[in-house]
Amino acid sequence: MKNLLSRRELIVQSGLCLAATAAATAATCGVEPPAEAAAREPFGYSLNLATVMGHKLSLMEEIELAAEAGWKGVEPWVRNIEKYQAEGGSLADIKKRAADLGLEVVSAIGFAAWAVDDDAERAAGLEQFRRDMDLVRQIGGTRIAASPAGINRVAGVDLLRVGERYRKVLELGREMGIVPQLEIWGSSQSLSRVGEAAMVAAAADHPDACLLLDVYHIFRGGSGFESLRLLNGAAMHAFHVNDYPADPPREQLNDGHRVYPGDGIAPYDQILRTLYDTGFRGMLSLEVFNRDYWAQDPLTVARTGLEKCRAVVQRAMA
Repeated sequence: MKNLLSRRELIVQSGLCLAATAAATAATCGVEPPAEAAAREPFGYSLNLATVMGHKLSLMEEIELAAEAGWKGVEPWVRNIEKYQAEGGSLADIKKRAADLGLEVVSAIGFAAWAVDDDAERAAGLEQFRRDMDLVRQIGGTRIAASPAGINRVAGVDLLRVGERYRKVLELGREMGIVPQLEIWGSSQSLSRVGEAAMVAAAADHPDACLLLDVYHIFRGGSGFESLRLLNGAAMHAFHVNDYPADPPREQLNDGHRVYPGDGIAPYDQILRTLYDTGFRGMLSLEVFNRDYWAQDPLTVARTGLEKCRAVVQRAMA
């Protein structure tokens, strides 16, 4: 027994020595230990392909661009998937190429009118959602945005009913193997605030209910970033990042005013620390619609965007 204990002690001590040696070697060589590196960069990085939409690339070219720039995920738009397929492109090839490049299809952006009051229009919206989900599934995706499309210009929508309708979308998602993520639009007359989205998701009472939030939309809709503290970050898979300038005033901002994270006035230290504290460990997905960026080389835009995302994360987590 004494020999056995001695061997165990020796193994433990040897392991501690090896760990200490590895840490010392990493420090000497300027390499950050894995645990510390993970703490500084706890999120993944995804490129929402709207960021390079103005460059008029094909879906395959956008995916290859994202990989070359160093992103680990992409968020394509459904209409671009449709266009690629209509022009003879193979969605199976997109799925294989993304996998070969090590890219996750994090989500997709569509605009099915699933939440409207009109029964016929809502039924048509659900059928569109079914088609959109099928396209996303064919390229290897597992999630899609459930936006306020159709109710964005209607004030006073009954959010409890929207919760019931979101549940139906979630059930359709289970059937299709795709998770619909409830999205807010800051300029929408309904479903523009974090609190509204949280209410709808809670009213859906479904295990797959989740939110797709966005720094610009949170600010544009009039929500404060303290509202993020009340959410379960583990129930969010992606979070759109971007920034906004001090001028024009909030109510006059539009999508074209979005800039890279850190280039505006968004309180990124607060936002990212709060997200981390809520348990969020998903993808930060860069989504901007800046025409100045569209005039630049697309690879430069993709690389700069990733650098800007990493910089605000590392500063916040320091």
